[in-house]
Amino acid sequence: MHKVNNSYGLEVHPLRDALYAELHSRPFQVLPSPARISYLAVIVGPEQKRAEFEHFYSLYSSFSGTVPQEDGVCIEVDFGHFKIRRDKHLEFTSYMITHSQVDHSLGFFDQNALSCLPVDWLSTIPGTVLAAFHVAVEDARTVPEPDLTLVKSHFEGMRLVGSRPQNGDAQVWTTFQLHSDGCGRFLIYNKSMSDSQLGRMVQRVVEIETYRLMALLALPMARQYNAELVIMDEQLARTTASLSDSKETLDEQAILSELIDMAAWVEATRAKTSFRFSATRAYHELVLKRLNELKEDEVSGHLTVTEFMTRRLTPAVRTCNTAGTHLESLSTRIDRVSDMMRTQVEMSIQSQNQQLLTSMDRRSKIQLAMQHTVEGLSVAAISYYSVGLLKFLIEAVYDKGVNFDKSLVIGLSVPLVVGSVWLATRKIHKRFLLLAKAKEEK
Repeated sequence: MHKVNNSYGLEVHPLRDALYAELHSRPFQVLPSPARISYLAVIVGPEQKRAEFEHFYSLYSSFSGTVPQEDGVCIEVDFGHFKIRRDKHLEFTSYMITHSQVDHSLGFFDQNALSCLPVDWLSTIPGTVLAAFHVAVEDARTVPEPDLTLVKSHFEGMRLVGSRPQNGDAQVWTTFQLHSDGCGRFLIYNKSMSDSQLGRMVQRVVEIETYRLMALLALPMARQYNAELVIMDEQLARTTASLSDSKETLDEQAILSELIDMAAWVEATRAKTSFRFSATRAYHELVLKRLNELKEDEVSGHLTVTEFMTRRLTPAVRTCNTAGTHLESLSTRIDRVSDMMRTQVEMSIQSQNQQLLTSMDRRSKIQLAMQHTVEGLSVAAISYYSVGLLKFLIEAVYDKGVNFDKSLVIGLSVPLVVGSVWLATRKIHKRFLLLAKAKEEK
């Protein structure tokens, strides 16, 4: 929050002025009748945006005009005999060139506004041109409308799409096709609109044509991936069927590897298509909104712009939406099958662990039996050597003159030694068991 220069000394938000300016950043144009208009929509990459502005800036070296100090969302410059308006959008930059000095001795599209610009400047615009078309505006209040045969000749004999927008205040003809000069064409007759109303209507027309092309950018991608998704669906169905077949021996490692490859492909495809499909939906909504704003009336025997668009554009957008939905569905299904596979692998591991524990228990029992046997043998061996040592001691005492029955004493010492060794071994065994139990309790 900070203060600005106002008569009340109020604290205002630092973005207030920018928010007010945002609503007026793209004003509608005021267009005269008659006029010749050319429109370009150029897709500009992030690395080309600065070069594109500098290229636009270079146009001032060819014509007198006020040089902009910095780049902006919308720049409109009047060079006297023509005007040029540059609009920056998220993915593209548009140029609308308006030429009001119409030579009626020429055909509607023989004279166009692009001829006002230097040829070398046009050919070096950074980016790739997606939309390029000419709009011929005639004043039906001073020049009578030509018959349909003459109108069709200006569109090189192609099938016409026409309507009376703004509740009949104008007449629009187009083909939504490229002509011999590589550009599209619109013919507009102004019957009773003011220059401001005409500017708004022309803006809607060029936006409809531009946004429908931007919306269709995803269609080739959707068709390509739809074909691949069908193959991926069949592969996933086979994998799922193999999991449900209890008679088949599964190569779990191979199936997991296959699922990982499929999941990686789906996620990579989603990353490639997510923005494009989302943009298609957004552009389609804008086209529908602009069509609704045209308020068209029918021309007998011809499709209106709205009818043509809803009949041709909407199915294409649905194809893109279907591809996006199919990707999301496939991703979810792969996750579910992967969970099933992981569960089956975990159950297999648990079964193996159970078998291992059973085998270990069996081996432990055998080792315990062997240990008892070894303990018995150990008692006998230790007792044997202990009695031998004790025998040496008894004989040494006897040789020193102590009179006793040497054989009897040696014989009586045997059970005593054996018993002592057995008790000592048991005590050591119990001690180790107590130590092991104490460690388990910890």
